[in-house]
Amino acid sequence: MKTPERRNARTPEGTRTGGECRVGLGFDSHRFSHDRRLHLCGIEIVDHPGLAGHSDADVAIHALIDALAGALALPDIGELFPPTDPKWKDISSRLLLQAVLGLILERFPDFELVNLDMTLITEAPKILPLKERMIASLSELLGIPKERISIKGKTNEGMGWIGKKEGMAALCALSVRI
Repeated sequence: MKTPERRNARTPEGTRTGGECRVGLGFDSHRFSHDRRLHLCGIEIVDHPGLAGHSDADVAIHALIDALAGALALPDIGELFPPTDPKWKDISSRLLLQAVLGLILERFPDFELVNLDMTLITEAPKILPLKERMIASLSELLGIPKERISIKGKTNEGMGWIGKKEGMAALCALSVRI
């Protein structure tokens, strides 16, 4: 006879056992713009061109939002915050993420973000010197320990529009429990 799961039991690491596990994958890309400030993972990067977009164009948070939406079968970032709507013009992606987390908690009160793995694809800026600040920012925004967040920087080896330093892209994979 199978033992029933205890929905709210916790592991020694603090994650909940039981519930349904889901995985999400998000992607975003933007061109560089010399008229904007660069925001990645909710922090501002000085001395580098920003990214063109309707909001602040934080590719990392946009990929994260789409990964969350994918894991929970919610509308994607373009449906939730249409670029045709002037109220989202130049808004901080931190605020967009907070709005999405609020929507998730309304629909899934037992929601838990188990971990996330993000790759930023860019020739510049170099991600390694920024990595700890980015992880700290996402940890604060998401309310999860830093140990559950991985951020990696990769170049495109000089190939294509990323390799020509015309823009950057982000991939985010994550797992959730509901």
